[in-house]
Amino acid sequence: MDHCHTSDLISLEQALEKMLSQISPLQQTESIALTAAACRITAAPVISPIDVPPFANSAMDGYAVRLADLQANAPLPVAGKAFAGAPFDGNWPTGTCVRIMTGAPVPAGAEAVIMQEQAEISDAGVRFTAEVQAGQNIRLAGEDIRQGAGVLPAGIRLGAAQLPLLASLGVAEVQVVRKLKVAVFSTGDELQPVGQPLQAGQIYDTNRFAVRLMLEQLGCETLDLGIIRDDQNALRAAFEQADRQADVVISSGGVSVGEADYTKQMLDELGEVGFWKLAIKPGKPFAFGKLKQAWFCGLPGNPVSAALTFYQLVQPLLAKLAGHSDWHLPPRLQARALTPLKKAPGRLDFQRGVFSSNAQGELEVSTTGHQGSHVFSSFSQGNCFIVLERERGSVAVGEKVDIEPFNALLRS
Repeated sequence: MDHCHTSDLISLEQALEKMLSQISPLQQTESIALTAAACRITAAPVISPIDVPPFANSAMDGYAVRLADLQANAPLPVAGKAFAGAPFDGNWPTGTCVRIMTGAPVPAGAEAVIMQEQAEISDAGVRFTAEVQAGQNIRLAGEDIRQGAGVLPAGIRLGAAQLPLLASLGVAEVQVVRKLKVAVFSTGDELQPVGQPLQAGQIYDTNRFAVRLMLEQLGCETLDLGIIRDDQNALRAAFEQADRQADVVISSGGVSVGEADYTKQMLDELGEVGFWKLAIKPGKPFAFGKLKQAWFCGLPGNPVSAALTFYQLVQPLLAKLAGHSDWHLPPRLQARALTPLKKAPGRLDFQRGVFSSNAQGELEVSTTGHQGSHVFSSFSQGNCFIVLERERGSVAVGEKVDIEPFNALLRS
């Protein structure tokens, strides 16, 4: 059995519900240029200012015709040509056709476009070899998007699928939620910044580096306060500065049993923060609450635990606060275990794994190896979490397990 007492642990679902039930999206918005809007969240519905396409145009290279001119397979002389960007605007005599290219505006009065593969050209003109239906190969104005129609709702993250769409409508500016401001720091005398030589008993500050990178991917404005040593006055000053300047404060370290006495006392003075024991592995210690102004999330000190709790708890919190209404983690899938998985009942276990499809199209998953909360390399080696139920024990080869593919935050 798990060596911790499980009766005082709260589930991941309970923790997430407690957090998200207290959070309301930011209300401050700004209008920015479309070229600067990547990864931003729409603050209001985007309405199309034009019809798309803006005019009736040809879906094929071929010939624009009037149905009344198609008599007994008689050839039609070509009255002119229409190109994309260079429409036919001359006189169109009765009994003729117009050569037309894909995307070119359809001449006034045209009722169909016949593709060039169904045309035979001779000195007498063009004879068509297939039946013609009214409207064929003509894209009508507004057929894709009508002027005044809603294109994107509020709460959508703007990316490669959305921004070109808005550009095609001539939208030059978009109303977005202002960027989240997130302060981040690590605590502990044993920590050393990345790039500095390690002294005796020191380790590199992986957590702050990882959290800052993830915040940048989420489009947050980050205030990096560095490493705060184990000094109550320095820690208080860091919390007070972060609370003044940020919407969310994220620290790592100092939330485990035996570590958090003066941290807890200080946070009680600065706001209302709960220190939780989560029924997950890795990542049991976690803190959440409200300082005087900012929300606070306290991550565990172990690197894998910090990354996991950020991914499973802080990421959805930031998404809701930023107004990202369609945010969700990838759905869990079932896969067959190719390697044995060691587990003790008591906590929901997020082991790192590598999944793929076999020749029959079935999902299979293997462990990345050692699952210690200090083995951060398991994230770079894996592409999913193997999610083992709270009361489940070890898994034998061939058993079915749930997997949760990494989203873009952890995907290489």
